[in-house]
Amino acid sequence: MSLLVKICGLSTRETLQTALDAGADMVGFVFFPPSPRHLSLEAGRDLGRQVRGRALKVALTVDADDATLDNIIDALAPDIFQLHGKESVARLRDIKQRFGRPVMKAVPVETSADLAALPGYAAVADRILFDARAPKDATRPGGLGAPFDWHLLENLQLALPYMVSGGLHAQNVAEALRITCAGGVDVSSGVESAPGVKDPELIEAFIRAARASQELSVR
Repeated sequence: MSLLVKICGLSTRETLQTALDAGADMVGFVFFPPSPRHLSLEAGRDLGRQVRGRALKVALTVDADDATLDNIIDALAPDIFQLHGKESVARLRDIKQRFGRPVMKAVPVETSADLAALPGYAAVADRILFDARAPKDATRPGGLGAPFDWHLLENLQLALPYMVSGGLHAQNVAEALRITCAGGVDVSSGVESAPGVKDPELIEAFIRAARASQELSVR
């Protein structure tokens, strides 16, 4: 199975075009006001049109209500929702039924105990995203540039496709993939020159490094 590479938190036409041209499989758009990567619905609509089916459009939300999700559907027409809050299994099921979109549930990881929630989420979600657990005083759950202990995912028995995020960049993505055997990687702050400011060269370097690691594993 080919590796999925997701560039998250895109907010300009230039950096979105870079991600598409470099071969990103998923492009992520953040709809969460506390984040420096937050998009207005109007900006989301504009960027969504630019994708033109070249990658899957991912809408990242945090404990969003139905009205917010309705607005995102109308503006972005996302291919998948990335739920990055404290959404329950029941809420995941409700979103899938109500909006007819696949859902990717972000699971924050710090210790092995954090994996206890997996069976419930795996019964409903279409994909799992493992991310570093944010510090208690953080104002947002992700995009903080911190990795977690990837060894916690060694020997993971999960029938569901899963991705890894949290503190990834071009220099460590190969190691993350080697340890976790994840089917995909998700990067945001690791391809930025400042919080919320994507760097085209870093985007290209990350995708190159991820693809190169996959080629090595195939050999």
